[in-house]
Amino acid sequence: MEPGKLGQILSAREISSLLGDDLQLVEREIGLESVASVEAVATIAQYLHSSGGKRLRPSLLLLCSRLVGDAGQSAIRLAAVVEILHSATLVHDDIIDMAETRRGRPSTNARWGNHTCVLAGDWLYMQAFQIALRERNFHILDLLIGLTQLMVEGELIQLERIGKIGITEADCMELVDRKTAGLFSVCAKLGAVAAGADTATEEKLGEFAWNLGMAFQLIDDLLDFTAREKTLGKPVGSDLREGKVTLPLVYALENASGPEHEDIQTILSDRSYERVPFQRVRQTIQKYGAIERVQERSHQFTAKARQIINEFPDSPYQSALYAVTDLVTDRDH
Repeated sequence: MEPGKLGQILSAREISSLLGDDLQLVEREIGLESVASVEAVATIAQYLHSSGGKRLRPSLLLLCSRLVGDAGQSAIRLAAVVEILHSATLVHDDIIDMAETRRGRPSTNARWGNHTCVLAGDWLYMQAFQIALRERNFHILDLLIGLTQLMVEGELIQLERIGKIGITEADCMELVDRKTAGLFSVCAKLGAVAAGADTATEEKLGEFAWNLGMAFQLIDDLLDFTAREKTLGKPVGSDLREGKVTLPLVYALENASGPEHEDIQTILSDRSYERVPFQRVRQTIQKYGAIERVQERSHQFTAKARQIINEFPDSPYQSALYAVTDLVTDRDH
């Protein structure tokens, strides 16, 4: 069979089935590791655990581990680590963004307040590192520490740019790299490390997942303008309301008229759609072909990811990783 061919017909459910037992073990690990001596922290940790996330990052780690070796206890443990680490970033992100919903239900800060959630996020970060420490592997800790600093720096850079209209394509790509692609890359590398793969294989899988993460975030940024609120799990147009100019808007603004620029500036200043309705922004995005340009940019990253994964021998896991590249770019929610 041609490399990756099977992957084109694998569905998300089939990929989940391929990892069924492993993912159940990861869920059990996360549940056990979400118990804290302080009730508020334990409650928030368990609330996040039950939030219905897709477990994309643990799945990516496990698939990469299975691709090149065996997803033993180390892979299960590290899959729980990356999910807990991801949860910590979401808690802090929602505080910074003053978000009211996450995955279709109240955000943690909306339910428990900023003060408690800052500390709960800190606890989750440290819990992730405590689990990782059990591997007694400095390389794993190097990857996780570097990743955490990369993501925090990304948040700080984003804060500096809040409310600014003069954001460039390069600015957007830098944030996507720091906030999303870096985490995807480390997930894949950790999967390789857990399976005992060599450095070259680890780097190749990291590059595959980095391209996948870039594509994933670009589509996420696009869905903030095009998706329905019910399927997005949070209000549409949240990024712009929070003062963030993402790639779809950058592309649209390249050719937008003076009044259209003024509309965007008004929203950035007001942090609301009271004076300029969101529908008008959506029309501007559509008018200048920004949707198609972001989709094309995303497809360039997935094409590179497919090229890399096709260099690995055929297997159900190689096919699943190939399929993930389609699932990432073809999302509508």
